[in-house]
Amino acid sequence: MKIESQIEKISSFQHLELLANQVVEGFISGMHKSPFHGFSAEFAEHKVYNIGESTKHIDWKLFAKTDRLYTKCFEEETNLRCHIIIDNSSSMHYPKLKDNQPFYESKIGFSILASAVLMNLLKKQRDAVGLSVFSDRYEYYAPEKGSDRHHRMILNKLEGLLETTKESKQTDTITYLHQIAEKIHRRSMIILFTDMFQSENEEALFNALQHLKHNKHKVVLFHVIDKETELKFDFDNAPRKFIDLETGDEVVIFADNVKQEYEKQVSDYFKKLALTCAQNKIKYIPVGVDESFEKILTAYLVEKQKFG
Repeated sequence: MKIESQIEKISSFQHLELLANQVVEGFISGMHKSPFHGFSAEFAEHKVYNIGESTKHIDWKLFAKTDRLYTKCFEEETNLRCHIIIDNSSSMHYPKLKDNQPFYESKIGFSILASAVLMNLLKKQRDAVGLSVFSDRYEYYAPEKGSDRHHRMILNKLEGLLETTKESKQTDTITYLHQIAEKIHRRSMIILFTDMFQSENEEALFNALQHLKHNKHKVVLFHVIDKETELKFDFDNAPRKFIDLETGDEVVIFADNVKQEYEKQVSDYFKKLALTCAQNKIKYIPVGVDESFEKILTAYLVEKQKFG
């Protein structure tokens, strides 16, 4: 689903939850065309009753209407625990948005809305969600819970990230991925949004990603990029000044002079990322800020089915 078809219904960004709900509702309405046919029937505050379970929470009124047995779900009865991790380093605040650009066309904005969309889906399924945010420090941590109050608290944090001006900060990914891994004790699906622009030792970085898999967690890495400039290096051949958002280093070059070599190195790096993730049984999904959120939701549902 293209978000542009829904954005006109919303006067402004102000309410992240409303925008996320528009995306999810559009996705659910189209699910009959997808491999998840019938899945949307489970989106409720109930779960199907299985023979052998206690009958004390069966919703008999719903049984009278549907002739099917459902049990009421309560906060502690979550099917899944999901922990979302957002890289909030300076490089994620690219590209710099113009006044008329929607917030989700930057990498951080895309990641925040994608997180809110996933949270909306988790809430509909009565699953528990937690959040970690890191840059050069561990900025925020909330454990996995399923209550409405907890959901609202995390949404408020996400909205706050969009309103905060980001000064130049390098990423200390390795340190904080290890710290986050130590905090998640119960088996969970861990979803990471990052642009993978780290200057650290690659082996140490993948050791940190592997640490996230301890306790039989499932890890899904959404590699967020601006395809036109970061992947294709699509600039005109006027001399341009490129600034490292994390270190402040500057270089003036003609894009055409380095385009071919740049594309080769980026392609090689992406292939290495994909291969290393596959070897470590980490689901690696590159996503562009211009892509629809259907890709995020479909990937999540596929991985949830595998998670079991």
